[in-house]
Amino acid sequence: MCRVLNISRQTYYYKEKKPLLESEVEERVEKIFQQNKKAYGARKIKKVLSLDGIILSRRKIRRIMRQRHLVSVYTKAKFKVLAPKTNEAQIKNQLNRNFVSHIPLEKIVTD
Repeated sequence: MCRVLNISRQTYYYKEKKPLLESEVEERVEKIFQQNKKAYGARKIKKVLSLDGIILSRRKIRRIMRQRHLVSVYTKAKFKVLAPKTNEAQIKNQLNRNFVSHIPLEKIVTD
């Protein structure tokens, strides 16, 4: 039918999308941010919005977050000090080694 009328199929199947109001989008971004314990940044908010069918750029989301003073809380990796195991464990004297000396450097042991 499009060939007969000499119009593109894209024009025939085009459906106009209802534009979203700026305030609705801003409220939606803030709602997602608050629901997720202030931990979501622009990337995760973009993913949630795309699941709802709202397509926004990350820059637009960042701009909205900056205007509304929304700063996500980042978790920092904590440094854990590991106590090294000392070489004080009792080892069996299987070779009957005698390391008792009366003069310094009389007996020297290496690995």
